[in-house]
Amino acid sequence: MARSLFVCLIILTLSVCAAPRAIAEEQVLDGIAAVVNGDVITFSQVRELVGAREKALRDQYKGQELIEKIKELRMAAVNDLIDRQLIIQEFKKNKFQIPDYVIDDHIQTLIREEFGGDRNAFVRTLEAQGYTLAKFKESETDKIIVQAMRSKQVKSDVMISPQQVDEYYRKNSEEFSTPEQVKLRMIVVKRGGDSGKQMAEEIRQKIVAGAQFESLAQMYSDDPTKDAGGDWGWVDRKTLNESLTKVAFSLKAGEVSRVVEMGGSYYLLYVEAKKNASTRPLAEVRDDIEKKLMQGERQKLQEKWIASLRQKAYIKTF
Repeated sequence: MARSLFVCLIILTLSVCAAPRAIAEEQVLDGIAAVVNGDVITFSQVRELVGAREKALRDQYKGQELIEKIKELRMAAVNDLIDRQLIIQEFKKNKFQIPDYVIDDHIQTLIREEFGGDRNAFVRTLEAQGYTLAKFKESETDKIIVQAMRSKQVKSDVMISPQQVDEYYRKNSEEFSTPEQVKLRMIVVKRGGDSGKQMAEEIRQKIVAGAQFESLAQMYSDDPTKDAGGDWGWVDRKTLNESLTKVAFSLKAGEVSRVVEMGGSYYLLYVEAKKNASTRPLAEVRDDIEKKLMQGERQKLQEKWIASLRQKAYIKTF
């Protein structure tokens, strides 16, 4: 009965277990990265796991900082692979099995959804990546085992008390709050001296007389938002510098500011609308908080289980 239930759990995990879209080509030279109860984790497995992220790091960092980032990334990958191996070993220790039809159905779903049902195209893609169909099945099987075993360790009856929800809401109120905001348009005249100030004043007079702020921004503004009619969208008190913030939030909806001189440029601000600060009530967010806390508890259970597997295992890294 237990095994039957576990097979059902495995089938359910297929809906959330994603297949790899690209698998790094194996390299001829290899070595041992870690040993887990006699099972070997190789450097090629580590490279396969971190290849894309390592490339991104090389584009972003240089020198010693790059070396440290890569070292950190590879160590995290080794630990992930150790955890995976421990889970697979636990699966085998309990003599669980995945029926062949489960994996076959999973592969057929991938072929249908990702390759339009063209099995030959699927196989050619694997071959181009240096991967055999047998090895791909093995890789997918391991992923399904890990996902299913992790899910099995999470109790379905995890309970979150109303007091826990209340406490989270109280301590994280900013998460559910929206600050005071204004919908802002801006014209910037970067011409210095009296000519710049005079131009800004003339623009302001046209606006006061009824001209559209948006049209004048497109014609005269030196701000990057010129083509959008000076539209800055909704901004809060952290968006602009202190001087412009003070002016913007002092305006009423539909009001244009005086000419503001700052840093050799001249600014005109127009507030289209305003929103007061608000906080979503607890009743509105209670379900979301409960789901978040339950997810956290499930994660703790999984981490505790992995820690227990590590404690009983022989693990050596190189």
